[in-house]
Amino acid sequence: MNDATGAMQEWSGPQPPDGRSPSAGLVLLYADDFARLPAAWPLTATRTVIGREPPADAVVSVNAVSRVHAEIVFERQGYTLRDLGSTNGTLLDGYRVREARLEHGQEIRVGDAILKFVESDIAGYSGYRLDGQVFAHARRWSRSLDLVGGYQLDRIASEIARIATSPLSVLLLGESGTGKEVVAREVHRLSGRSGEFCAVNCAAIPSNLIESELFGYKRGAFSGADRDKPGLIRTADGGTLLLDEIGDMPLTAQAKLLRVLQAREVFPVGATKPEPVDVRVVCATHRDLRRMQQENRFREDLFARLNEYQLRLHPLRDRKEDVYLLLKAFVARHGRPELVPSFRFMTALLHYDWPYNVRELEACAKRCVALADHTTLDVDQLPDQVKEEMDDYGTWAVGAQPLEASGRPTPTEEELRALLQRHQGNIAAVGRELGKARMQVHRWLKRFEISLDDYR
Repeated sequence: MNDATGAMQEWSGPQPPDGRSPSAGLVLLYADDFARLPAAWPLTATRTVIGREPPADAVVSVNAVSRVHAEIVFERQGYTLRDLGSTNGTLLDGYRVREARLEHGQEIRVGDAILKFVESDIAGYSGYRLDGQVFAHARRWSRSLDLVGGYQLDRIASEIARIATSPLSVLLLGESGTGKEVVAREVHRLSGRSGEFCAVNCAAIPSNLIESELFGYKRGAFSGADRDKPGLIRTADGGTLLLDEIGDMPLTAQAKLLRVLQAREVFPVGATKPEPVDVRVVCATHRDLRRMQQENRFREDLFARLNEYQLRLHPLRDRKEDVYLLLKAFVARHGRPELVPSFRFMTALLHYDWPYNVRELEACAKRCVALADHTTLDVDQLPDQVKEEMDDYGTWAVGAQPLEASGRPTPTEEELRALLQRHQGNIAAVGRELGKARMQVHRWLKRFEISLDDYR
């Protein structure tokens, strides 16, 4: 096998017959010997054989991979995964299959290697190894110790670097725990603004206090106002203000915030004249602000002001190639940099879909640091919810043979919404009823643009 680093620096994967650059491929999520493997394998235009050694197209030289293990074939309806009579079988999203139609983001296990199928950008993924090393054909944009990740996160970092010094208001979209405040701090760090970074959680302030907290008040404005208070917007003068969970801001406060953005001045409660302010506003939310506008719960004119530049942060389940690097960063942060995960441990981490994202993974790492008696992390240190997801790992998918891994047709949007209503947004329960992995249910939610907030 060629030296992985040298091979990756030159990037000479198999090419389609017509000479076009491949776009789809397999991204390495984990293998014990990942440093000797490519970070990614492009797919050919027609048929890609996965195996332990040449002449396989995607050579995965790790334990328990058969010489000719599986194939991925491009057909009119898309990509299909087929096991080729391998000794240890082929798993898709944790279930053993003989044949299955692939969807973007699905996880494939061959032997002791876990891979992810992607429909595009495979050349980009190829530049980033699991331990954070960047190969010669890629460029590391993220310089923050808090922005930990590979290709997908680095694309976000490149956008931050591009717009940080501009006056644009930034809207950060993403689920809870995806790192919106970390990104906001990075915007401020790179902005060159001399003032402070101030963060306020709009959902945590009672609606009757949010105006005085944000805009400040004058002495005597109300009972108990015995002195002037500048408010958080004035505190961030010359700097950056993060309004987290902006979707929870009351309409009356939204109107005043719009004035701040338009006139660059703030009107404290009880004041007789406005006060000038120079503040860069970054907002964050997990809510669907467009739907809230349609329901008259969020002002359209304010949205237009806040949405001058939009960044969407990926949930952790969509960037599992970062799980190993995040784990290593967290155990080091909490005092145990020598800890090394076993393959079983990493298999469990990658099979779990992390509904609370990076924040939940850090909590898991802290638990493991506290429980680890040796330098090897193993499954007995994992939280129950992670271990429980492994109960049926490696079993045959329902139906086993058909092109959908569960043997069931894709549910319609109405059927999926009915199941979410019945199970109060519990993805695991919906998955069990459909005979599908939680990851697949999340893919359907994304396809139908369904928000779990509507059912919890």
